[in-house]
Amino acid sequence: MDPAARIEAQCRALIEAAAPACVAAKLQLACFERAGADGYRAARATVDTARAAGLLVLLDGKRGDVGVTMAAYADALYDVLGADAVTANPLLGRDALGPLIDIARTAGCGVFMLVRTSNPGAADVLDLPLATGEPLWERLARMADELGEGEPLHDVGAVTGATVPEHLARMRELMPRTPFLLPGVGAKGGDVRDLAPAFAAGRAGGLVTASRSIANAYEEHGGAPGDAALAEAERLRELAWSLA
Repeated sequence: MDPAARIEAQCRALIEAAAPACVAAKLQLACFERAGADGYRAARATVDTARAAGLLVLLDGKRGDVGVTMAAYADALYDVLGADAVTANPLLGRDALGPLIDIARTAGCGVFMLVRTSNPGAADVLDLPLATGEPLWERLARMADELGEGEPLHDVGAVTGATVPEHLARMRELMPRTPFLLPGVGAKGGDVRDLAPAFAAGRAGGLVTASRSIANAYEEHGGAPGDAALAEAERLRELAWSLA
């Protein structure tokens, strides 16, 4: 089996196993793109599998550019691949996010912009103080709040890493109606039980993402891979909902 076919088969098996305990599937686009054109087709097939299972689809590519280039990214992500939401890098400024947000809004879709990511190196940039004294991530949080529209939750969300839960209360102050995408649970060391501030806006206010901890649950807990994946997804769901 070629690499793209293996990727598609693994994703299909994981979605079919864990979908009953999930609300969305998050595809890391780099893992598909490295397989070339066939990988792109595998990504589209995985989107279709997720949709058939009743899941929303989040494409994680952290795109960031300006003008016509960002609009082209939006067309590829929403129209060609079929995303419901995508991740975006805001460090080029509002004019970079504008085309993406406009196209997403027209399509009834969403955007999650990076605010404070889960990797240790985020401190090298996102925690740096600005001339005003606030860290850069606070400025980005204010931007996310200002760019979002809609009630009760905005259509522009924020990527807020689960590995830095000490920032979540302040983030919720700055972004009271913003959905939080919370990567870093499980393999990266984040704990759902530390994420209560993200759910202050209700159960839909936080979207916990877990990949390896679900896909590889059988290695830790035993049993059939599909059964272990579902059990771990259900465990994380119950923990998250208990915080709302």
